[in-house]
Amino acid sequence: MNHLAYVFERFPSFTQTFCVREILELERQGLRPLLFSIHDVRDEAVQHFPTDLLERVHFLPPQDELVATIQQLKDARQLPQSVVLTLREWGDAPDKARVYEAAYIGWKMQSAGVRHAHAHFAGLAARTCWWLGQFYQHTYGFTGHANDMFVDPGLPVTLDHMLRDSAYVATVSDFTADWLREKFPARAAKVHRVYNGLDLAAITQQTVGRPKIQPPLIYSVGRLIEKKGFDDLIRACAVLRKEGKHFQCAIAGDGPLEAELSALIQAAGLGETVRLLGAQSQPQILEQLARASIFALPCVTERDGGKDNLPTVLMEAMATALPCVSTRVAGVPEMVLHGKTGLLCEERQPEIFASLLARLLESPEMAKTFGEAGLVHARENFSQEHTARQLLALQIEFGDIAVDAKLQSSHASFGKACRRQRWHRLVRWWQRRKPSKQAIHPKSA
Repeated sequence: MNHLAYVFERFPSFTQTFCVREILELERQGLRPLLFSIHDVRDEAVQHFPTDLLERVHFLPPQDELVATIQQLKDARQLPQSVVLTLREWGDAPDKARVYEAAYIGWKMQSAGVRHAHAHFAGLAARTCWWLGQFYQHTYGFTGHANDMFVDPGLPVTLDHMLRDSAYVATVSDFTADWLREKFPARAAKVHRVYNGLDLAAITQQTVGRPKIQPPLIYSVGRLIEKKGFDDLIRACAVLRKEGKHFQCAIAGDGPLEAELSALIQAAGLGETVRLLGAQSQPQILEQLARASIFALPCVTERDGGKDNLPTVLMEAMATALPCVSTRVAGVPEMVLHGKTGLLCEERQPEIFASLLARLLESPEMAKTFGEAGLVHARENFSQEHTARQLLALQIEFGDIAVDAKLQSSHASFGKACRRQRWHRLVRWWQRRKPSKQAIHPKSA
């Protein structure tokens, strides 16, 4: 028996390792999820997850095949009438693929006896879950992260629609929880902060206590995109070099700004000091974190309002007892506690960022103290066992998920959530007796 469904845009993917960790930890805690990936990722070059995980994922058919399958199900009268009417009325309006995906996933969920779905990111997969709720009356929840909430894609199903009709919303920082409550006050009670979790013990065991390389390594990881602020890191390195500081810097990741950043490195005369490493596997990243002296990530707000929220790489650096230098953007100050686990400045100030790096380069004892405090902070707040348990309690309490005795007894909080679940089911039953909500019409797109 499956307890609930997870709907991902891409799963498992090396770019979203936190999703893999979450699923594996939830399964360890007794959950049996039905896994869906809208896009097929089996040809990804980097794969660092258990090989049998792929075998448990249901990959949706390619678009043409998916449309044909839905047509066959429609002809066989195996779909809700609401699917048929929506497809007829939607025409060429945007995001129609979500309708097909929801019709297909809902059909599969019905066959498995599953009535609740969860998605990561308030984007493609969450919009698909919204349609699941419309067509099959399944409950759903989603985890909001950063740009998926901050940047409006201008599609018919909006963030407000998804909040309105969700059973709950998890988000990965206090910053975004407060932002959602202020922006959508009528939905405030649905919003819950649940940090992304890490397998801290495994990371610490592989990294802490390893000898540092010389000259001291300033290390960073991320997609080579605007919000990571790597241009400011390179400019900060130019300032350090001008001041005669002894160091090296390495940035792991690929992306559209690679050529621009490479040109900036050369123009600053940093070709022997700053390296762009390209995409690296998780073992390679951990190896670099173990040997580095400082982790640096000067996050910025993009021109369209996009920004990082709670970058996982900062958590990973803290789990390796590295001091972190970053900026006061979104949820970053919830991880990097200024003057305790690292140092912060305002965004887009490379000269000040350089001075923070210099303080740690000049004081290895301060760097060590910050790194040790960061490890304690990570253990107290970002352990995947704790964060997964929080999320699972939310899913049990607010979602229409099947709960067996084994799952209910696996932790005391789950029993309490099960008792509250009965109340929420009664509330949903009563609400369904009211007139239905106004539907989204494709002409509004």
